[in-house]
Amino acid sequence: MKELFRNKVLTLSATILLIGSFFILLFTEQFYEAIEIGSVWVREYFGTFYLWLGLGCVFFLFIIAMSKIGKIKLGNSPPEYDRLSWIAMLYSAGMGAGILLRAVQEPVYMYLNPPIETGSSAKIIALEYTFYQWGFTAWAFYGLFALIIAFSLFVEKQDIRLSSSLQVFQGNRWGKSIDILTILTTVIGLVAAIGLGTSQIEGGISHLRSKDPGNLLPNLFLILVICVLAFFSAWAGVNKGIKRISNWNIYTTVTLLLFVFFLGNIPEMILNFFQSLYHYVFDFIPLSLASGDLDPGKQFLTDWTYYYWAFWLAWAPFTGVFIARISKGRSIRELIFGVLLIPSLGSFFWFSVFGTSAFELIGEISTYNNEFGNVFTSLFIFIENYPFPAFSSLIIIILLVSFLVTSVDSAIFVLSMFTDKGNPEPKKKYRLVWAVLILIFCEAIIVLGHTKPDSNVLTAMQKFLIISSLPFAILSVIIIFLFSRKLLRKN
Repeated sequence: MKELFRNKVLTLSATILLIGSFFILLFTEQFYEAIEIGSVWVREYFGTFYLWLGLGCVFFLFIIAMSKIGKIKLGNSPPEYDRLSWIAMLYSAGMGAGILLRAVQEPVYMYLNPPIETGSSAKIIALEYTFYQWGFTAWAFYGLFALIIAFSLFVEKQDIRLSSSLQVFQGNRWGKSIDILTILTTVIGLVAAIGLGTSQIEGGISHLRSKDPGNLLPNLFLILVICVLAFFSAWAGVNKGIKRISNWNIYTTVTLLLFVFFLGNIPEMILNFFQSLYHYVFDFIPLSLASGDLDPGKQFLTDWTYYYWAFWLAWAPFTGVFIARISKGRSIRELIFGVLLIPSLGSFFWFSVFGTSAFELIGEISTYNNEFGNVFTSLFIFIENYPFPAFSSLIIIILLVSFLVTSVDSAIFVLSMFTDKGNPEPKKKYRLVWAVLILIFCEAIIVLGHTKPDSNVLTAMQKFLIISSLPFAILSVIIIFLFSRKLLRKN
C-alpha cells in the first residue's frame, strides 16, 4: 500500500479523478452548464484545428509507412499473436461497442439529413460521410500513438510510458505531467464509451420489456457489472482474459453481420459499399478540411465531426499503447497499414450492410416516424424486422457487454502499465486500483448525463470530451514534431 501512495503519477491522477467525481455528484447542474459553455468555446476556436490535425496524422503515417523506416521490425522475435487474434484485439479495443451503437442510427440520420452535396444519391452520401467519421482519421489517431510507443518499446528498449517515448521529457516534471494528462484523457474517453454502451444495453433491455429507456438505476448497476467483469479479465492478463474475449467479439460480430447480409439485398449492399468507398477516398482531403461543397456547416461539424475527433483522440493513448503492446514482431509498415486499413474497411462494410438494409426498410414503411432515430434503441428496433428478433437482441446485448468488458480491461491493463513505471506486466494491485477509479468516475458521469430532462449520456459526453481532449490534441502536434526529429537523427 505504501508503494501506491509513493507513486506520484498514480496519486495525482487518482486525486484529480476522485475530486472530479465528487464535484460532479455534488454540483451536477453547475458542472453541466460549465462544460456546455466550455465546449462551445473550444469548438468555436479550435474546431478547424481538429480537422487539420486529423488529416495531418493520416498523411504522417502514410509517409512513414512508405519510407525506408517502414521496414524496421518491432523487436527481434516473431509476432506474439497470429494475425486474426491481432486484428480482433485491436478492433475490439479501438471501436468496440461503438459500431453497434451507431450501426443503424448514424447512416439513417445522414440519409435523411444529407450533410454535403456531391451529386450522388442520398444513400451514397450517407455512407460516405459515415465512412469518413469512422475511417482512416480515427485509426490514424490510434496508429500514431501505437507507432511511437511500439518504436520506443521494441526498438529503443524504453518503457511504455509516453514521457519515456519522447525522452526529452523523461524523468522531469514535464514528463510526469504528460503521463498524468495521458491517463486523464484515457479515463475520460473510456468512461464516455462505457456510458454510451451501458445506455444502449439498458435501452435494448427496456425496449424488449416495452418500457421507456433512459433510467438511471439500471445504468448504474450495468456499469458495476461491466467494471467487475473487466477487472477479472485484466487480472487474468492479455493471453487468458483479453485475447479470449476479443476473439469472441470478432466471431460474434461477423456472425451478426452475415446474418443481416444474407437476409438483405446483397447486390445493393456490395454496390453501395464500393461506390461509397470510391467517393470517400476521392473526397478524403476536402472532406477532412470541410472545404467547398464538402463543408457540412459549423453546426453539423459541432454536433458530429468535432465530437468524433475528440472521442478518437481521447481513446488514442490507451488504444495506441494496447496496439503497441500486441504488435511485437511486426514491421512498422505492417503496423501502420494494418491499423489504418483493415479495421476501416471492416467498419465500412459493416455500415454498408446495416445502412443499406435500414434505407430499404424506411422505403417500405408508409409513414416513417423516426423509429431509427434513438441511438440507444435503433439497432434493436431494426433487428425486429428479421427472424428470431428476441434471440438476436439477446446476442446483441451480450456482445455489447463483452465489447465494453474488452475496452475496460484493456484500459485497466494499460493504465496499470503507465503507473507501474511502464511495466508490460503490471502488478495486480495497480489493476485493482484502476478498476475502482474507473467505476467511481463512470458512475458520476452517468449521473451527469441525467442532469436535465432533455439531456442524456451522449450529449453530456459530447460536451465533456471536446473540452478534455483539447490539451491532448495540442500535445499530439508536439509529439509528431519530436518523433519526426528523432527519426531524422537516426536515419
